Amino acid sequence: MRVFFIGFGQAGGKIVDMFIEQDKRMQTQNFRGIAVNTARTDLMGLKNIELKDRLLIGQTVVKGHGVGTDNVTGARVTADEIDAIINAIDSRGTHDIDAFVIIAGLGGGTGSGGSPVLARHLKRIYREPVYAIGILPAPEEGRLYSYNAARSLSTLVNEADNTFIFDNSAWKNEGESVKDAYNRLNDEIVRRFGVLFRAGEVGKAGVGEMVVDSSEVINTLRGGGISSVGYAISEKISPRTKQSQGLLSGLVRKKEKTEEVLTGEDKSAKIIALVRRAMLGRLTLPCDYSTAERGLVLLAGPPDEMDRKGVEKSKSWVEENIAGVEVRGGDYPVQSDYIAAVVVLATIGNAPRITELLEIAKSTKEDVLKSKEKRSTMFDDGIEPLFE
Repeated sequence: MRVFFIGFGQAGGKIVDMFIEQDKRMQTQNFRGIAVNTARTDLMGLKNIELKDRLLIGQTVVKGHGVGTDNVTGARVTADEIDAIINAIDSRGTHDIDAFVIIAGLGGGTGSGGSPVLARHLKRIYREPVYAIGILPAPEEGRLYSYNAARSLSTLVNEADNTFIFDNSAWKNEGESVKDAYNRLNDEIVRRFGVLFRAGEVGKAGVGEMVVDSSEVINTLRGGGISSVGYAISEKISPRTKQSQGLLSGLVRKKEKTEEVLTGEDKSAKIIALVRRAMLGRLTLPCDYSTAERGLVLLAGPPDEMDRKGVEKSKSWVEENIAGVEVRGGDYPVQSDYIAAVVVLATIGNAPRITELLEIAKSTKEDVLKSKEKRSTMFDDGIEPLFE
């Protein structure tokens, strides 16, 4: 799958920078991206996105110093400079991509306000699907951040073709501040979605047992709404014993044939266990997985460890445990010492964190409106605020 990332704001820019780094490290050309921000210093801190692909907007309004937590201004600036953003995307090339992915922290100003505006314009101009990865702030970051996230999320879900959520509060370690955890949390995001968004691309390790191409991912996400992703990785795989040579080679081959049958069963069991762990473990957004409308099971690992039977049984298990009956799945081989399993739970119906976020936003609304009496609407671009 070939993805065009747009990192909006500080958090989004850093994460896209890490995706580009991963792509360079793996010597592939699946990912390309740009970073958009109202703060010059945030753009200068990036390491892998080329300078020409870092776009500073809102200079006449905030002079390159950012919009702070004012997502109303973030939305207005984005609407005013949408042509410049689209031109930056076009200049990078879009003819061969499968999807756009907007990444933004939803609690701040630039990404929170601007990402729904950009999603609307991308869908109007291009035929490719537009997805979003939204990062929710932890409650201790403050009620204003939660209020921003609730308003941004409600509009982003309506504008994007599907919205993945990563909840910071579910991933912080005990006693760890969000600031200290940022790099670790960003790495968790890139690791999971890096596996997902590489589906269908043929690498040096060859073609998988059951190929999942970009259309399978797109069809899984076509229902819109909010989605969550599970991930699990195996223990390091021991190298297989090389085939013996010489007088005893015939005897060794007979023994190997017996081991192959056992190994096939073991591989299947290992894959099923890994998929179960991915779905029942910590999701990007904790939710009731039984309310998901569709699912996608994806395995990545050494070719010898992939197993068609294991993938099929894993798909059946996921199908038995979600509301819908549409579960796709497959694998793609990579040169690695590990097997990674990704489970996409698409269009979920029950996520306590989202309900909690909306309640916090409701209780905060009056306080925020008193300080922003002159800003009665969230977006000049025609996007309505969450609460009227």
